[in-house]
Amino acid sequence: MDDILAWLPAELAPLPHYVVAMAIGLLMGLERERNPAAKAGLRTFALTALLGVLAAHLATALGEQWLIAVGLLLVGGMMIAAYLRSPPQPDGDPGTTTVAALMLCYGLGVLVWHDEIQLAVMLGIAATLLLYFKPELRGLSEQLTRRDLLSVLQFMVLSLIVLPLLPNQDYGPYGAINPHHIWWMVVLIAGVGLAGYAALRLVGQRRGAVMLGLLGGLVSSTATTLAFSRHARASAVMMPVAVIVIVLANLVVLVRLGVLALVVAPDVLPQLAPVLAGGLVAGGLGAAYGVRRLRPGGELPELAMGNPTELRTALGFGLLYGVVLLAAAWLSDWLGARGLYAVALVSGLTDVDAITLSSLRLHNLDRLSATLAIDVVTLAVLSNLAFKSALALTVGGWPMARHAIAGMGALGLGLVAAWAIMRGFSA
Repeated sequence: MDDILAWLPAELAPLPHYVVAMAIGLLMGLERERNPAAKAGLRTFALTALLGVLAAHLATALGEQWLIAVGLLLVGGMMIAAYLRSPPQPDGDPGTTTVAALMLCYGLGVLVWHDEIQLAVMLGIAATLLLYFKPELRGLSEQLTRRDLLSVLQFMVLSLIVLPLLPNQDYGPYGAINPHHIWWMVVLIAGVGLAGYAALRLVGQRRGAVMLGLLGGLVSSTATTLAFSRHARASAVMMPVAVIVIVLANLVVLVRLGVLALVVAPDVLPQLAPVLAGGLVAGGLGAAYGVRRLRPGGELPELAMGNPTELRTALGFGLLYGVVLLAAAWLSDWLGARGLYAVALVSGLTDVDAITLSSLRLHNLDRLSATLAIDVVTLAVLSNLAFKSALALTVGGWPMARHAIAGMGALGLGLVAAWAIMRGFSA
């Protein structure tokens, strides 16, 4: 914007603001033009955006900020009067969406004048998307059950009410316990799980074994392994599907760990990513071979997953994370790397997220090198794969488990090979 202003005469310096505002108004108006019941379209939205810039321009020049509020009231009153004069049909659009959109368009014009151009453009595009995807959003709301809505509300409580109230201060031995940080990790894990849970509810059951495995791993790879091991034990026909779903769910664990590292300790990711990629490539090849050989098909069973945002689940993970973090700090100080490896082996059996986040946290506190953190994560993943292999064998039986263990074994071998290569380069 500054480059453009430099080329314009002084009297035309405000012109780019009006142009940007008009473009936003045209974009929003173009969508409303498609709605026959809407009483505002291309021209009305474009003019309203220009009015917003003009009102802010005059308010700044005259020092009368009340002009902006008057303009907003005029826009809202005009649209309400238009709908009162020609009421919609009983089954038609009541017009509230168009009124709200037009008033927003006016406000975006005001934002543009105050040089919040990027924000205004982003909000304009977001508003247009909301207007355009009305059928999809309505269908989404109709598919949500009371339990789904409860999941969303519980996540809002965890992230927007509990998290801000917790003190952001280090306590305890080694300064390892930070209530705000621990709960932030809870919110992070619950958010990833909720995203997978929502996707699973919306599309998982209709997209085949591959999508079911990917989404199941996003929510809980252990729960997915357990559920499909049971399905394979109950019906031999389900064996190919169970194998693919279990292997893919465990592949997603590596993706989850990469995301966690990116959020919590980005400086570790360049060294951790090649190790995770090695496991993904080897495991992915094993899964592709399994799909080609086993040819999973038929109707998929329901994958019942618990709500990942339940307070009991969140508190359980927070407690586990805090214990693992404290144990890792203590054993690292007492026994060095051997202590950390012991924690990784034990905690990784049931949950790889807690030890991963603990290692990354200790790295951020300068108590753990990036190399050692990667060693701990790798060992935890291998421990977790061993546990789930035993779970598949115990619950699902040998005919299914031998294929699932082969797939998870390929993942583990790829992980170890990539780790060995990376250690060779760093030596």
